[in-house]
Amino acid sequence: MGGNGSGTAEKRPNAQLGSWFVRSGWSKGELARQVNRRARQMGAHHISTDTSRVRRWLDGEQPREPIPRILSELFSERFGCVVGIEDLGLRSARQSPSVSGVDLPWAGPQTVTLISEFSRSDLMLARRGFLGTSLTLAAGPTLIEPMQRWLVPVPAAQAGHDAEPGQERGRRPARLSEPELDLLEQTTAMFRQWDAQCGGGLRRKAVVGQLHEVTDLLQEPQPEHIAKRLFNVAAELAELAGWMSYDIGLQPTAQKYFVLALHAAKEAGDRPLGSYILSSMSRQMIHLGRPDDALELIHLAQYGSRETATARTQAMLYAMEARAYAGMGQPSKVKRAVRMAEDTFSDTVPGEPEPDWIRFFSEAELNAENAHSYRDLAYVAGRSPTYASLAEPIMERAVELFGKDPEHQRSYALNLIGMASVHLLQREPERCAALAQRAIPFAQQVRSERVNTRLRKTVDSAVREYDGVADVIRLGDELARQLPESEAV
Repeated sequence: MGGNGSGTAEKRPNAQLGSWFVRSGWSKGELARQVNRRARQMGAHHISTDTSRVRRWLDGEQPREPIPRILSELFSERFGCVVGIEDLGLRSARQSPSVSGVDLPWAGPQTVTLISEFSRSDLMLARRGFLGTSLTLAAGPTLIEPMQRWLVPVPAAQAGHDAEPGQERGRRPARLSEPELDLLEQTTAMFRQWDAQCGGGLRRKAVVGQLHEVTDLLQEPQPEHIAKRLFNVAAELAELAGWMSYDIGLQPTAQKYFVLALHAAKEAGDRPLGSYILSSMSRQMIHLGRPDDALELIHLAQYGSRETATARTQAMLYAMEARAYAGMGQPSKVKRAVRMAEDTFSDTVPGEPEPDWIRFFSEAELNAENAHSYRDLAYVAGRSPTYASLAEPIMERAVELFGKDPEHQRSYALNLIGMASVHLLQREPERCAALAQRAIPFAQQVRSERVNTRLRKTVDSAVREYDGVADVIRLGDELARQLPESEAV
């Protein structure tokens, strides 16, 4: 039987776990069922928890891994914020630095080794969430302080870290041709396009496999200019693996990939790419209810790329800054950041050469981010109709533009749901139901836990608030029929 305690001597009731449990509103049986379901999803079929086992945890028994990780994930999702294992009064098994933590050495050979080990583990354990049970989701100073080292210049002694004794890197024969490198870069762009169209669940393993292959190439002798391009490819693939993991709900796994991506971007000497990776980490922190951490990451990204990023990249960073301020309930700073995002985006030059990773930040995405900032601000301000009214026309524009863009089906679905939530804030249940109804077919098409979760939360809120409105009742029934919970990615 899974979940047996590691000792029973002098047990005391676990007040921390008990507090979170009471606030969750779950029964012991419901928590046991959720633990078992999550364990099956990760492939840990030996876990079989029941109400008596949950009672023993509350009484002070310390469960074995992966139970503490599962409980941390379940409570984090329930409350929309990071609820760490220690917050639950539980202990976790110590992991080696290559598997756990984000405070990693900033040096090329170690970065390659860590990416290789992590991607190999991910591929070998290829069960949903299994790798995540060996990770801790970092937040606060534990996350921010190591990321600040991204700005520290690489010591000159490390500039030729791959060089063999007595041999200059620049004089090495190329092991990889320019056409082969071009193909690797094109493949990365193709993976990114698939993610936008189909969600993170469909091609994640392929991206991780490609990343692992690139680390193999980086472990071979390469001329410096080839190695830099390979590090750039590795950074983009690791960021994409992180984004896909985030999209399907594997939060600790996502964070680890983002951190490794930032290390690779530093080795490539690509500050704008590093700022983009930090923005992805910021999005994850916003999703997890940590807007203060999100703001720290965005400010780090802005500072690190202020002289090298294009107008489009700078506009994206301002939009993410607005999202963080919205979560913190600071309306004047939200409005300023939104205005800066709009003004900076207007400075983009049509046809200007830009990296493929920033191509997603279109006029539609600009409107979507700014609308969500006002929508989030409305929630933080106690369902303020003022901020909801600011969100409405911008969100409508985002929905209109994404509706014309077949390459970004997930974004279209997310903004339909966002528009539905705005109408819910405006106490317009019929309009909310109509937009949520339009999102259901797209939720079925894209493999995205974010889409599924946001749709369910919006519909659940509508049903709770307007259980006497016929359109809302039909929507709840339709969602249960068309997208049953067992189909969640």
